[in-house]
Amino acid sequence: MKKIYIILTYTGTILSKIVKVYTRKEYSHVSISLDEDLTKMYSFGRLYPYNPFLGGFVHEGLDRGTFKRFKKTKTKIYSLEISEEKYDKIEEIIQSVQSKKNAYKFNLIGLLAISLGVKIKREKCFYCAEFVKYLLEQSEVVELPDMVKPEDFEKVNGLSEVYRGILKEYNTNNN
Repeated sequence: MKKIYIILTYTGTILSKIVKVYTRKEYSHVSISLDEDLTKMYSFGRLYPYNPFLGGFVHEGLDRGTFKRFKKTKTKIYSLEISEEKYDKIEEIIQSVQSKKNAYKFNLIGLLAISLGVKIKREKCFYCAEFVKYLLEQSEVVELPDMVKPEDFEKVNGLSEVYRGILKEYNTNNN
């Protein structure tokens, strides 16, 4: 068995505030990590910390990119045990997307449509929750709602909360 990590965050950016208003939930972004130290965090979001308009596939880090800029980012981190085969499948999909990352776009239209209760799926376009859902469903870990939001990941069976607090203060030695 191996563990993956589901990371819910709230940075306080304008987009995260908009998402928070329509979901009425504490967290507005979701990422996935393949390691406890969160050195390999993946999602769809801002490509550049100071430019909210350009988005796509991102390899996030605790102290780089958007999370470096927004030092007070709030988080809730969960672990989930899965088989090695499912872990390997997730890793394979991530590597495939990463190798063709310029072909993928941020699904802003789809994100805005979800707030209206409408599903708009575009090829090679994801918002954060769509991407993590895609990984988990393609690797047969779990099925999630068609119109997925970050808070839907908290309902996945088998999750264990690892940490809650400021993302920058997350330290595997203290958990």
